[in-house]
Amino acid sequence: MDDLTHLDRSGDARMVAVGHKPETERTATARGSVLLSPATIELLKAGNVPKGDVLAAARIAGIMAAKRTGELIPLCHPIALSHVEVHLHVLQDRIEIEAGASTVGRTGVEMEVLTAVAIAALTVYDMVKAVDRTAVITSVRLTSKSGGQSGTFVRSGDEDPSNLPKNGSE
Repeated sequence: MDDLTHLDRSGDARMVAVGHKPETERTATARGSVLLSPATIELLKAGNVPKGDVLAAARIAGIMAAKRTGELIPLCHPIALSHVEVHLHVLQDRIEIEAGASTVGRTGVEMEVLTAVAIAALTVYDMVKAVDRTAVITSVRLTSKSGGQSGTFVRSGDEDPSNLPKNGSE
C-alpha cells in the first residue's frame, strides 16, 4: 500500500502531508459537457428557460464549488485559490463547460477545476430538467495541469479551450 498516498500502512485513509513540499505556482483546467435536446438549446439561446439564466447560475455555482472543494472531497486539502474561471459554451447539441484555476501552494488545483465543472454541469441539469429529461452530463475530465513535482500534463486529443468563444454562445 506504499503506492497509495491516501492510505497509511494499516490501510486507513489519511490526508497526505504536504507541509514539506515547496510552494509553486500551480494551474489546472478541466472540461465537461451537458448533452441537451435541440428544443432546450433553442430555449437557452432565447433566454426562455423557466428557471432563469442557466449559464449565469452554472458559472457562479462552478466558481463557488471550486472554492469549497476541500469541504466536499474528503481527503482534499483546503487551498487558497488565486484565480477561478468557468466558461459555458452553447453548441448545437450541448453546453460545453470549461474551468480553470490557479494557486501558489504545496498541492495542485486539479480537484478544484474538476469540481467546478461537475457542479456547473449539475446546475445546468437542475435548471433544464423540467423541460429536458433527456439531458446527460458527460466527459468530465482534467485537460491540463502545471506545477508541482509531477510537472505539466496536457490531455492529448482535447481541442484547445482557447479556441472556444468566451461569450457563452457558438
